[in-house]
Amino acid sequence: MKNRFTLNVNGSPHNIEVEDRKTLADALREDCGLTGTHLGCEHGVCGACTVLLSGQPVRACLMFAAQCHDSEIRTVEGLAEDERLNPLQEAFRRHHALQCGFCTPGFLMLATAVIENKPEIDDAGLREALSSNLCRCTGYQSILEAVRDALDRSREGVATETPAAPPQ
Repeated sequence: MKNRFTLNVNGSPHNIEVEDRKTLADALREDCGLTGTHLGCEHGVCGACTVLLSGQPVRACLMFAAQCHDSEIRTVEGLAEDERLNPLQEAFRRHHALQCGFCTPGFLMLATAVIENKPEIDDAGLREALSSNLCRCTGYQSILEAVRDALDRSREGVATETPAAPPQ
């Protein structure tokens, strides 16, 4: 049986009609044309399919698309700003935090959630958070360095945007 509903992805509505059993990952790739979400293990182990659902990282291979009706979904395609890499993507580039690139979209989305939800995370917590995704190429250290760099820069950016207190 097919259901017709709307997926809100990266701020844009996608009206789709899919089988009840279609995963969010497959719907994003096949019905929304957003192929940045990669399918690796299809068992929720590798994290290559990580997207943000209402701001929280989820494995898109374990979610049914129909479960996500009226939720806000963010994918790797939504990170770039006006054709420019966002600060996290730029940190990945700067720190050479990718090699084959297959796991990169999942790491970027997981790290985006960490930056947005836990900006004060320490290195042990960051290592723990990122350990839920698998990478076979980088050895993880460059990924950790890139996310730490992006976290530090985001905190600095917030600090510099805060107006100075008036003199007393």
